[in-house]
Amino acid sequence: MALKKARARHILVATEKACNDLKTEIESGAAKFADLAKKHSSCPSGQEGGDLGEFRPGQMVPEFDKVVFSAPVNTVQGPVKTQFGYHLIEVTSRTGD
Repeated sequence: MALKKARARHILVATEKACNDLKTEIESGAAKFADLAKKHSSCPSGQEGGDLGEFRPGQMVPEFDKVVFSAPVNTVQGPVKTQFGYHLIEVTSRTGD
């Protein structure tokens, strides 16, 4: 069995409302995920369009991991609350399912 790996991008903001507002913009086609990440994300990955690169289960906080390793690929998920704030998460690829 192959080891699970995923690649994801996220937008980290302080409030659930901000997270929902950004999700609405993405889903309506008004803005692209990467553009909103660069503009709004408080995570340093925002400068890379929110790209977190590739990682394995257990490398991210549990709430984040759960979404990344279960959600459909290329579908924006969230808000997901962690100790860091509220995330929109998009899994861009996953292997080893």
